[in-house]
Amino acid sequence: MAPHPSLGVTYASLGALGVTGGVEVAQAAEELGYRSFWVAEANGTEAFSLLGAAGAAAPSLDLGTGVLALQLRTPPLVAMAAATLQALHPDREILVGVGISSPVVAGRWHGAKYEKRPLAQVREYVTLLKECLAGDTVSFKGDFYEINRFRLGVRLGERRPKIIVGALNAGMLRLAGELADGVLLNYIPASHVPWSVERVREGGAATIYAYVHAGLVADRADGIEAARRDLFSYAVVDAYAQSFTRAGFGDEVADIRERHAAGDREGAVAAVSDRMVDGIDVMGDAGTVRDTVRAYVDGGVEVPVLMPLPWGPDRMAVTVATMEAAATA
Repeated sequence: MAPHPSLGVTYASLGALGVTGGVEVAQAAEELGYRSFWVAEANGTEAFSLLGAAGAAAPSLDLGTGVLALQLRTPPLVAMAAATLQALHPDREILVGVGISSPVVAGRWHGAKYEKRPLAQVREYVTLLKECLAGDTVSFKGDFYEINRFRLGVRLGERRPKIIVGALNAGMLRLAGELADGVLLNYIPASHVPWSVERVREGGAATIYAYVHAGLVADRADGIEAARRDLFSYAVVDAYAQSFTRAGFGDEVADIRERHAAGDREGAVAAVSDRMVDGIDVMGDAGTVRDTVRAYVDGGVEVPVLMPLPWGPDRMAVTVATMEAAATA
């Protein structure tokens, strides 16, 4: 059975496999008929370097970032990086996913300024990035960015990189629908996809992408604590806490944040319920993986992107088995 025609895979959950492991995952994806390979960027691999290596090893795949913290690169620099990849792969889609990130990633880890007006900053960033990618001379003065007579020196054909905005909450979803080519959903259960799609459509016709967290995990004990730690780390971020609450996990979020504020990290992790894990970081057999991908597509996702959960004694084996299961969905 062939995979969903738009199915992608992300390396975002696979840092433990190492840099060369990322290239191996891209090659496996190509062999299984996947359409795209995505990378995240926080404190591990640098996005465009890994995409360049993956594109060379698996040249039939579209290449995406999901997502770049926009505080860490100017729009002209992202335009240059995306255009370089596009020139190297003129027949593939280059998907430039950007997002507002978090105070921890952008501020604490990288020392960048985390602004207090995320919607205004994303609007300005995407507007300027689009102008830079168009190839004309760009002068721009806004509240966050100012450039004078920049012109992209990489000459492209008709195919241009697409801009994807990572979004969770209503305002950002509407903004992505209005300005971007696509919106990337992440860390939401399949049941919350229809609400998110409605908000995007209030803004416009952006393509709906989503990371689908799933793992073919033979023994739940191999992954349950990793899943709790994963969801805890996002629940303490305000934007994700709002999204989790709206998706039906308000009691868990309140408990997690109360315990975390009191300095009880162990208790905060334990407050992530099995119900929350099963809604977002889905573990099970091949049928469960297939059904999870289908559920996101049925909810309105146009481009499902598998985020394999590599939880087990052999992480690469679990990853590839999960990819094989998802490819039959």
